[in-house]
Amino acid sequence: MRTHQLVGLTVSVAITALGSLAHATDPALQAKMGEPLHGLTAVQLDRFQIGRTLFSLPIPIEDGLGPILNKSNCGSCHSNPIGGWGAISVTRFGMEKKGVFSLYPGETQSLGQSLANSTFCLEIIPADATVVKTRLTNSSMAFGLVEAIPDAQLAAHEDALDIDGDGVSGRVHWVRPLEAAPTSPLRAGRFGWKAQVATVLTFSSDASRNEMGFTNRLSPIENPPNGDFARLTICDEVTDPEDSNDAEGFAFIDRVTHFQRFLAPPPQTPRSGMTGEALFNQVGCVKCHSSSFTTASDAALEDAIRGKTIRPYSDFLLHDVGLLADGISDGAATEAEMRTPTLWGVRTRDPMLHDGSAAGGSFTARVMLAISKHGPFGEGAASAAAFAALSASNRAHVVSFLNSLGRAEFDFDGDGLIDILDFMALRVCIAKGATNPDNQCAIADVNQDGVVNATDVDLFVLAFGGDTLDCNGNQVADLRDIALGTSQDANDDGVPDECSACPADVSSDGTVNGVDLSILLANWGGTGMGDVNNDGNVNGADLAAVLAAWGPCQ
Repeated sequence: MRTHQLVGLTVSVAITALGSLAHATDPALQAKMGEPLHGLTAVQLDRFQIGRTLFSLPIPIEDGLGPILNKSNCGSCHSNPIGGWGAISVTRFGMEKKGVFSLYPGETQSLGQSLANSTFCLEIIPADATVVKTRLTNSSMAFGLVEAIPDAQLAAHEDALDIDGDGVSGRVHWVRPLEAAPTSPLRAGRFGWKAQVATVLTFSSDASRNEMGFTNRLSPIENPPNGDFARLTICDEVTDPEDSNDAEGFAFIDRVTHFQRFLAPPPQTPRSGMTGEALFNQVGCVKCHSSSFTTASDAALEDAIRGKTIRPYSDFLLHDVGLLADGISDGAATEAEMRTPTLWGVRTRDPMLHDGSAAGGSFTARVMLAISKHGPFGEGAASAAAFAALSASNRAHVVSFLNSLGRAEFDFDGDGLIDILDFMALRVCIAKGATNPDNQCAIADVNQDGVVNATDVDLFVLAFGGDTLDCNGNQVADLRDIALGTSQDANDDGVPDECSACPADVSSDGTVNGVDLSILLANWGGTGMGDVNNDGNVNGADLAAVLAAWGPCQ
């Protein structure tokens, strides 16, 4: 247990074994969404955990929350998982004249704050504002890796004048980080819907003040309600800046920066080779959703971040998005431009698009709608049309590829858990033999050697979210024994039959009764559940065993 002081608030943060994060330490497995990067040191992992706790900890009013705000903690918006996508939107407003956006008279920013510490302090969206738009919460996944992409790599994707004539003319949004000296070079923006932020620390500082009203060393001036500084003087009772260093010399914005910086990239399963990705490239989506970058080799970077190839499926550039534009300018980003969002982890995103207009229903329905909204104007229109022109089966291939972005290895049912249901699917894949990236069994073929075998089973045991037992005492996990046929598991409960005191209890409810008889009869002549004697057939011998054991298990 470690205690940290945060703006007068004592925060107890338990630094324990990482439980569900344990398997992420095996480099053969991809980290799941919300887990830390592979290769962090003990100190870095400690900082990740502390930052994660503070990320979701509400800041009290007496420590500086407000007076105007949208939420009291970062995790309220970045919630799927903590640090990831969100369904919470914020409001941007202002004025438009002849297609040009300007702040509402008297306002200091376009962001509206929906909450306040009191009714008197509450900000309102002016009724005569001619631009009122909502934006969804972006993901903070792998922010450290994204920040470490060299500016030159992003600039290499730029084609501001569309010299190649392909209709795509992305450009870098050059900005200066809050922590940089006024004379320092500009950096390539990469965070935020307008690519208006270049570093994780700037992101943390900006969000701390603008979303929570929590001023800090980089953003020390409070936002006045509707630009009214006289009202702010009455509303704001805590001396600015409100963020202060803890006993280890880190402020709140540093702590949440550690968490976001050390978040792992969402997994991609299978990692490569899907027909859908080839089609994704063929129709031109890759022109904006660039598949890969390599982080800088700078010796100052952490080992877990330096020189890593990542697959965010974004070029982080500004593009004219046609009818998807929100009509709001931000720095050098125009009213028509938005930054290409990352697609890693997109399978978990609901709603989709910056305005949340592709929401609800199935993943297929959401992503199909999101793609269609890239047309009929803007730089994504040609790709949207090319996708629509694909055959139904090829469109399904593209959707399947997109559905792989964020899927954990072995997560057959896509619920984010690796459990006994996934184990049952794994056993089916072992029996099938060969697989390929477009086959469902590719979810378990971690090393992509075309077959689900003992190597993959060993990794499944590491990834399994439940208890991994050894009931027969042979120094091998029961799941491995069952998967590779060393032990039988007639009732598919993940426990070797030799460990069961009541093998005729096929349903594992503690009693041999009509339920077990029904299961046996339903599988008559086959294998699996009902094969009480493990001879490979459900037949009369098994029926006799069930009838002989009828009643409560002893």
